[in-house]
Amino acid sequence: MSTKTLAALGCLVTAALGAPAVAAPTAYPLTLENCGQQVTFDKAPERAVALGQNSAEILLMLGLEDRMAATAFWPNAVLPELAEANAKVEVLTVEFPTLEAVLAKQPDFVPAMLLTLMGPDSKVAKREDFAALDIPTYLSPSACSTEMDGADAYGSRDELWTMDLLYKEIEELAQIFDVADRGTALIEDFRSREAALRAEFGDREDLTFLFWFSSPSPADDAYLGGGHGPSSYIADVLGGTNAITTDAEWPTLGWEGIMASDPTVFVAAQVDRNRWDLDKAENKVAYLTTDPAVSQMQAVKAGRIVVMSGAAMNPSIRTLYGAEEVAEQIRTLELP
Repeated sequence: MSTKTLAALGCLVTAALGAPAVAAPTAYPLTLENCGQQVTFDKAPERAVALGQNSAEILLMLGLEDRMAATAFWPNAVLPELAEANAKVEVLTVEFPTLEAVLAKQPDFVPAMLLTLMGPDSKVAKREDFAALDIPTYLSPSACSTEMDGADAYGSRDELWTMDLLYKEIEELAQIFDVADRGTALIEDFRSREAALRAEFGDREDLTFLFWFSSPSPADDAYLGGGHGPSSYIADVLGGTNAITTDAEWPTLGWEGIMASDPTVFVAAQVDRNRWDLDKAENKVAYLTTDPAVSQMQAVKAGRIVVMSGAAMNPSIRTLYGAEEVAEQIRTLELP
């Protein structure tokens, strides 16, 4: 029995068990081990500043907008169902904020989704910067599960990223804010959705996906989703594999290498930040279909190009949404 089949069965069994027992309220002081550090909370936070779209959207999904002072770093617009809640929370910037801007909001808690937002070489701050001010922090388990070998800022993984890391994050954030029941309900919803996708798409060894995040220009190497990261998870959920098999989670690759990978399906990310023209999915599709060489790829000639939110390529709640986006489109394609 394949790994994918086992994963699907596990998700289905979990979904079939019915509603879980009511979670116990949080007892403070609460101490958690997070990414190798002990973090203590004397009470539920009241002025959280969420660094990264995933950290922010988890808190919004848990109904915590009234306890959020600000957010920052948004590759894509907020999920439509969270827009009303998100409108109540200040966005410092869709890019990397400054430490000064974060501290100006007088946070009592700072969760972050990426090492580049709160890691040893962060563009914003290190965890010890907040610790020195007695501000508790939380780093996504997905971020600290990578191996940093100097190849790129996002590292690599020895094993395929899974939603289990995300479920741990949801569970712990819900515990920190004393809303454990909400966290449990959210996790069960995601589990059932993943199980449904795996059951539908099964396992096809000949199905490959290439995930194009963005490029500064057509002449530059493209930023792709590779390695054992979330893009590969999406491919796995949909019964296939990632055409890009590098160790790095965010490799850059020239177009000769991309053409040589010969994917079955080309996934063009829509990135809303507007840093580069090729952030837009429509510009990616235009390039793919008009460049004299790239347009001759079999996936392009056959019209097997789909669009997905760029946020889904980060380890986040948006990853499953991305799998659902791609699934909806490939249902209409004629796959070889």
